[in-house]
Amino acid sequence: MCGIVGYVGGRPALDVVVDGLARLEYRGYDSAGVAILAEGALTTAKRAGKLVNLREALAEEPPPAGTLGMGHTRWATHGAPNDRNAHPHVDCSGTVAVIHNGIIENFAALRSELEEAGHKLGSDTDTEAVAHLLEDELKAGGNLADAMRRVCRRLEGAFTLVAMHTGDPDLVVGARRNSPLVVGVGDGENFLASDVAAFIEHTRDAIELGQDQVVELRAGGVAVTDFEGRPAEVKEYHVDWDVSAAEKGGYDYFMLKEIAEQPRAVADTLLGRIGTDGRLTLDEMRISDQELREVDKIIIVACGTSYHAGLIAKYAIEHWAGLPCEVELASEFRYRDAILSPTTLVIAISQSGETMDALMAVRHAREQKAKLLGICNVNGSTLPRECDGVLYTHAGPEIAVASTKAFLTQLVAVYLIALYLAQVRGTKWGDEVFAMVQLLDGMPEKVDKVLETMEPVRELARSLAGERCVLFLGRHVGFPVALEGALKLKELAYMHAEGFAAGELKHGPIALIEEGLPVVVVVPPRARAVLHDKIVSNIQEIRARGARTIVIAEEGDASVEPYADTLISVPAVPTLLQPLVTTVPLQVFACELATAKGHDVDQPRNLAKSVTVE
Repeated sequence: MCGIVGYVGGRPALDVVVDGLARLEYRGYDSAGVAILAEGALTTAKRAGKLVNLREALAEEPPPAGTLGMGHTRWATHGAPNDRNAHPHVDCSGTVAVIHNGIIENFAALRSELEEAGHKLGSDTDTEAVAHLLEDELKAGGNLADAMRRVCRRLEGAFTLVAMHTGDPDLVVGARRNSPLVVGVGDGENFLASDVAAFIEHTRDAIELGQDQVVELRAGGVAVTDFEGRPAEVKEYHVDWDVSAAEKGGYDYFMLKEIAEQPRAVADTLLGRIGTDGRLTLDEMRISDQELREVDKIIIVACGTSYHAGLIAKYAIEHWAGLPCEVELASEFRYRDAILSPTTLVIAISQSGETMDALMAVRHAREQKAKLLGICNVNGSTLPRECDGVLYTHAGPEIAVASTKAFLTQLVAVYLIALYLAQVRGTKWGDEVFAMVQLLDGMPEKVDKVLETMEPVRELARSLAGERCVLFLGRHVGFPVALEGALKLKELAYMHAEGFAAGELKHGPIALIEEGLPVVVVVPPRARAVLHDKIVSNIQEIRARGARTIVIAEEGDASVEPYADTLISVPAVPTLLQPLVTTVPLQVFACELATAKGHDVDQPRNLAKSVTVE
């Protein structure tokens, strides 16, 4: 979850590192720190709280100018978020500095060993043990990279480590296991980061690091080995977005910018999906058509917002491809006896491609010989490398912690996969698949139309800033939309919010209804008459008990108007595609309500963008 930046080159390292941290603050913001190697000595500075606190400290007491440096924004795991536990951490001699993302599971045993040997550890973190282990290994001989390889072989858990040593004044060393780390390749300078956004201002050429690899970074080049010291093959790639995509562009918050970018993001996800033969094509489908025809069950694994995309995918896959589909929380999947076989297709959804729960679910499925397909936004991340195929969402960088455009593009991705399966398995004719893709091609315009009509939703949100609870109801694909709306409100406004299947209302949740309670209802299209009529009855039931009804329905649906205290109209679209338009008002609603309460919508408390630990 933490943000990591490393630099070696000809620029002032402090400027590069702090600017990089500013672009990664969404990954961790409990504390921040830097280390600069200059004049043969390490200088560190670190402060609890947001990056602005560190900037103020550096302005008061600037470190010596150097061209070798690293920095860190922390999301606390071991130890409270205070100055003492902030990274970087140093060894007893102050000649080794380390920053870290992840959890070192055997740190307690290592710490005891170090203390028995006379080391003095001053923090509560698992990270500090690594600095002292490196200290001992450097005394045993070799350079910092040699020491890092030996230390990594002793560590258990998930980690990214970056280190500097006064004895190697031209070298920054990084290592990764189950945690993100990417190399930026420049001209006479090189970068390390947990996300390409940290160095995109300087270079768009990158190298993805594999599992259990150590990278040596010098101004003149990059060398990568495994933990045993054997040279490793690397995969170079070019980032297809620039620094402007990672900046706010005049918006007050990244989230506002990313909500506004959704029409373009949806269009980019759809770009180039129809081949010259008129058939649907996907990115890197390394699963053969014959293997897909043999699939007899699909399991989708995901977390948080991506899990809600998976719930919608279930409806599309079962309807279009005629395959049974289960949706699992990735964090629970490998702790039960899931029935998998070589004819099971596991689809893992992760915006970052580094979500640890999703990666562990994929590895468990791999052990059971299942086929693996990933949906991911980040080229060069771990998930695509560990799956048999991948569909990239091409949403561009999503900086705000609460997902918006990543969710809509994940919906498009799961629709495309459902249609691809239908095409391969023959459950839909080619012209039927093509017709559905054409409908999808029209969705950016529909989303844009929704965004143009959101001012009443903002006014509504501001009027509800004093409420303590909001409920959300939906049927069919509207139920996952209700779950997503409730999650957004919890994430951003810190309010009690729950999403329910409307059919479950009389099985308990109706007891929560009281006078004036805001209830958001997602109404299915009128074309699905049974679903539509039943949810209108649900609206009448809660309104009769005093609820304040906020109804999202397609344009022209006069049948719901008498029962809606507030009516939010969205363009009419097919039922399965409706989440693409009904989700957007809920994003705007949560963002505006949280802003009215004075919260930072880009960096909600206790949350980080990418959950890289279990």
